[in-house]
Amino acid sequence: MFQVLSIKGTVNFLRHAVPISILSLILVIGSLTSLATKGINWGLDFTGGTVVELEFSSTADLQALRAELSSEETEGVVVQHFGSSRDVITRLPVKEGVKSETQVEQVMAAATKLDPKVIQKRVEMVGPQIGQELAEQGGLAVLVALICILIYVSFRFEWRLALGSVAALAHDVIITLGVFSLFQLDFDLTVLAGVLTVVGYSLNDTIVVFDRIRENFLKMRKGGPEEIVNTSITQTMSRTIITTGTTLVVVIALFLKGGTMIHGFATALLMGIFVGTFSSIYVASFLAVKLGINREHMMPVEIEKEGADQDPLTP
Repeated sequence: MFQVLSIKGTVNFLRHAVPISILSLILVIGSLTSLATKGINWGLDFTGGTVVELEFSSTADLQALRAELSSEETEGVVVQHFGSSRDVITRLPVKEGVKSETQVEQVMAAATKLDPKVIQKRVEMVGPQIGQELAEQGGLAVLVALICILIYVSFRFEWRLALGSVAALAHDVIITLGVFSLFQLDFDLTVLAGVLTVVGYSLNDTIVVFDRIRENFLKMRKGGPEEIVNTSITQTMSRTIITTGTTLVVVIALFLKGGTMIHGFATALLMGIFVGTFSSIYVASFLAVKLGINREHMMPVEIEKEGADQDPLTP
């Protein structure tokens, strides 16, 4: 016998679903447009080359530094601020016949000419072949992860819920990549790890909500699909707030104090937590409602036993 649950105190989350879904669609289209026009600022891990991070004693003059780095060995160098106006990062592409050590020496000579107190904080060198292999393996890792998740949710949930969860995952990944493309933030291996972490975080949040939706469809006699979905989201909201809040504390600490090596990772996680939390409600759950999810879809399939339609008294 089904337990009758009261829907008193339920927050009507889906009341705002249409405008927020439109906003999500705009963000996804904007992200795809940015990815198509501006592309991604691939980091040294994927392109190969040399990165030199410098700290000047006062505000760095980027134009003057670019002018000093006008030799054939440093052609194509990218010079930009990194964090504060005193911190500068230079990216030098791979040049055939030119050693990375030579490029680093020229960068330091140019920087010292502008500021004798300049400090070399970091130097990274990656060959082009290694960068290409990392790019291929990284893309393959994302693809395999998404395929495995698609297979998992297809078996775990009714297809309307599964489609909602996959749409939410695509939504989160596209918007996170769109932010990196729009602001031309470095996309390196740590950021790739952050994107994969976002996929897992978002999927976990969606599955918790969907498990409660499936449970309430079987327990609640009254209420339509929207009421049941609102009740389920309300019941899981305290868990979502606690999980998101504690995770944000750690990620914000990493973002502010973690240093340059994991800044991209923290940025990807920060974006992913925000979009992943509301996509579980306003993308995954709302899409399932619009696809017509109802109580009959949640009922277990009855299997008829052989001979069940025969009269038991018949010899």
